[in-house]
Amino acid sequence: MKLRLLPVVLSVLVSASLLFGGYFAYQSYAMESPLEKVVSAIPGVELESIKLSGNEAQLELSVAPGTSLREVYHRVQNEGRSTLGSKELKLKVVNPPSERLEQWWSSALFEIAQAMETKQYAQIPKTLEDRTAKSEGIQATTEMDDKFVYITITDGKDSKYVMLPRTPAKLGVWPNE
Repeated sequence: MKLRLLPVVLSVLVSASLLFGGYFAYQSYAMESPLEKVVSAIPGVELESIKLSGNEAQLELSVAPGTSLREVYHRVQNEGRSTLGSKELKLKVVNPPSERLEQWWSSALFEIAQAMETKQYAQIPKTLEDRTAKSEGIQATTEMDDKFVYITITDGKDSKYVMLPRTPAKLGVWPNE
């Protein structure tokens, strides 16, 4: 039995293009398109890119000053639930950087990190209030849910958004019992 090379190569190419073309069409129409619709319906938010993998969905967003990142996260999580399934949602804000806000954030970072590490979340708004009182024009707001502490820092038309992950308390036996 002699195999002819041309029909074998053509059938492999057609099969591969159908397989990979179908996969990319599924990714685009069944996964990315519904998430794009959810994000485009949120005022003050623009979708920059979507990266989907087996266990996570990472969305890069431009967020207008004054927009609640907590609300954005919850809307995408709830309205995109059918598309996301069990994927972990990760939002990344890609607003243009502001040198003044970056310096201000880096000076506050030590105290914020200490509050996060010791799970004293009530210290975060106090720390930010103290620092904004000393800095003209800069405002900071904080929000929290069961997964993240959301910090928004604004300076006129510039803004910086930070999502700090909370680690839940682990239930277990006390060491002295």
